[in-house]
Amino acid sequence: MDRKRYRSMVSDSARWDDFAFRADDIVISTPPKCGTTWMQTLCAYLILGTDLDRPLADISPWLDMQINAPAEVLAMLEAQHHRRFIKTHTPLDGLPYDDRVSYICVGRDPRDVAVSWEHHQENFDVVNFINARAAAVGLDDLEGLEPPAPPAEDPVERFWAWVDGEPSFTNMMSLSSMLEHLETFWDVRARPNIAMFHYADLLTDLPGEIARLANVLGIEITTERAAELAAVGSFGSMKARADTLIPERSSQIFLDNSTFFHTGGSGQWRDLLDDAGVERYEKRVAELAPPDLAEWAHNGWLGVK
Repeated sequence: MDRKRYRSMVSDSARWDDFAFRADDIVISTPPKCGTTWMQTLCAYLILGTDLDRPLADISPWLDMQINAPAEVLAMLEAQHHRRFIKTHTPLDGLPYDDRVSYICVGRDPRDVAVSWEHHQENFDVVNFINARAAAVGLDDLEGLEPPAPPAEDPVERFWAWVDGEPSFTNMMSLSSMLEHLETFWDVRARPNIAMFHYADLLTDLPGEIARLANVLGIEITTERAAELAAVGSFGSMKARADTLIPERSSQIFLDNSTFFHTGGSGQWRDLLDDAGVERYEKRVAELAPPDLAEWAHNGWLGVK
């Protein structure tokens, strides 16, 4: 099956073309703002322990991110002797597929994703990003890529622009692109090397989800050890270690490192939507995703009725 290419100012899935998998590799493929760094951190703690000797971005690089030279990222991964776990925001149909590799997806209530995306954009240092990209891969390939539309001043209008927007990996994020990403995993979720986790489940039962992740990865773990890792792998603990755990630390693409980890909760979207807004939103979701996926995307495994 031919891979789909996902390309934007930020990333390019074609960078996977030259990557050679090992039998026990792990690919963490999530829509943005769904708990990517959280899942990377949990994998790091299970594989390497909690005393990380270098930044998470060096341990678990974002392979298709365009602010690092491809050869340097591939060399970094090739030099690793521990079990590798690689970050990507590319959907499953844009990734090379290998039965020996574990593919992990993390979902989140899309309404919370929209709010988190807002905070992410406010904290993003565009100038530093462009400078880092220019140094790593240049800017010539940006010709022909559609720039994002200027955001509306009203946060409610920005929310609906996100909800009603067409699928656009070029601009990184919309409700439709998020649900399409999740669906690439949902359709093959029965495969033994595919695992789907949910942000709400991590909030509800982190020790249990760590134990489930360990089982997915074939790592033996006791109940006591899962509880220990949950204590250091909580959202609050990660926020306290922001300088070590944030993505792409060396490029300084965030205005404030700790703000990358905002509140880590759920339900902030309620400030944006009244009853009519909820009804409008649910109608849009029904246009974009099958009912079972829509229910899971909003509630997780533990909340599915």
